[in-house]
Amino acid sequence: MAEAEIQQTGDAAGLAALIARAAGQTGEKARGLPPVDRWNPPFCGDIDMEIRADGTWFYLGTPIGRQPLVRLFSTVLRKDEDGRTYLVTPVEKVGIRIVDAPFVAVEMSVTEGEEGQVLTFRTNVGDVVEAGPEHPLRFVIHGENRELKPYLHVRGRLEALVSRPVMYDIVELGETVAIDGTEMFCVRSGGAVFPIMPAAELEALSR
Repeated sequence: MAEAEIQQTGDAAGLAALIARAAGQTGEKARGLPPVDRWNPPFCGDIDMEIRADGTWFYLGTPIGRQPLVRLFSTVLRKDEDGRTYLVTPVEKVGIRIVDAPFVAVEMSVTEGEEGQVLTFRTNVGDVVEAGPEHPLRFVIHGENRELKPYLHVRGRLEALVSRPVMYDIVELGETVAIDGTEMFCVRSGGAVFPIMPAAELEALSR
């Protein structure tokens, strides 16, 4: 489908109908996760869709208020090697804009598993992800104010930005661990250790 044809859908509902038809071809509707990594459709241009830093989806400059529609879009997201994020169906690939991360982790639970503490996150689009070797956490110190921003791997190259309230919950679970001779402030989940920052930096921030 050409870019002009996609734009002629007119609104987000029309685009959603297109995606719903494509998702129905996969035979994986029950899981809600079509095999987008196996699809290799032609690139059909960019559309005016943006995911803001707070996880709100916009289409044609208007917030998409219907959560089932947002969930549908989220299941056909793919980030490619070029660093861009696309909506992908078996027959087309269209580019969208991402301000920070495509998802936001809005809730966390802590349980005990066979390998110790397990942190399980829920995203704003309904994904439930256990942090561990297959779904690592990474931590970035961002901006002049040195803001701590955690990210959780969800699937493919897609990550969730951990919301600030949940980030504070993670920090409460942190501990100091020696890694390659350096004392690091870390958090554990699923048998893996995820460095947050050098322990010396944490002490400086808390003064």
